[in-house]
Amino acid sequence: MGQPIVKVGVVDIGTNSVRLLVTGDQGEEGRWVEITGLGRGLDNSGLIGEGPMAETLVVLERYGRVMDEHQVDIRAAMATSATRDASNREVFLERAERVLGVRPQVITGEREGRLAHAGATSGLDASYRHLVCDIGGGSTELVTPYTVVSVDIGSVRLTERALPDRPSQPAAVQHAIDLVNGLFAPLPAVEFDRLVGVAGTWTSLAAIDLDLAAYDPARVHLHAIERGRLDGLVRRLAGMSVEETAAIPSLDPGRAPVILAGAVIALCVMERLGAATCLASERDTLDGLAAELLA
Repeated sequence: MGQPIVKVGVVDIGTNSVRLLVTGDQGEEGRWVEITGLGRGLDNSGLIGEGPMAETLVVLERYGRVMDEHQVDIRAAMATSATRDASNREVFLERAERVLGVRPQVITGEREGRLAHAGATSGLDASYRHLVCDIGGGSTELVTPYTVVSVDIGSVRLTERALPDRPSQPAAVQHAIDLVNGLFAPLPAVEFDRLVGVAGTWTSLAAIDLDLAAYDPARVHLHAIERGRLDGLVRRLAGMSVEETAAIPSLDPGRAPVILAGAVIALCVMERLGAATCLASERDTLDGLAAELLA
């Protein structure tokens, strides 16, 4: 008699987006992503706002039903920067558990980084030393197999701190760059062969760089973004309104308000590391946690 089929449903509750992966012994069954902006206003208030919380809970309830429909054997959820930093996180976690069927685990930046590295490098040539960069809404992780550095700046935080207006004036963009560079300045030098970027900022920038008519994960996965082209993307996005940005065919409109800030962080990462290119990866923390559960 054969082994029973094991299927997992993994949810990532981020500062800007909420994502679900259903996968198992028989392969991946689907990925879902919704922009809810859970961390909007958190940087100033220290609280998850009722509006963003309600939007996120609606999505989590839907994800709970999706996992029911796919008859997952194991379900897990992780919450990252916004939930880590919120003084009302217990209220959110209790509500999330009710609609999702499992209590989200609030993970550290180090744990987040290790999951991102495991997911992003699965299937890549192990003879290369890969450095994984995970740009979230509230934090950015830089991860090697031996080290994890988590910096409290992400696309939502940087938008609220330095780039609230769109189009953004050159002085505002430079202020944002200076702010990020200041946060990255203490980072130690690290040796690596290839930089791999995970999560929505990197994959969105890859899709824009490819000038796709619609988002295509297969085209985006492992696309090499050149630093010079990323610098041009920052200048292009800075000159656009949120509405013009949202009209980019390959971009999820929900990312339009924060993609400029994400691009600034991405550019600063590449410059700080001296990386000429970055491979955008569709595999990330979800894949890392799913692999752990299936092992």
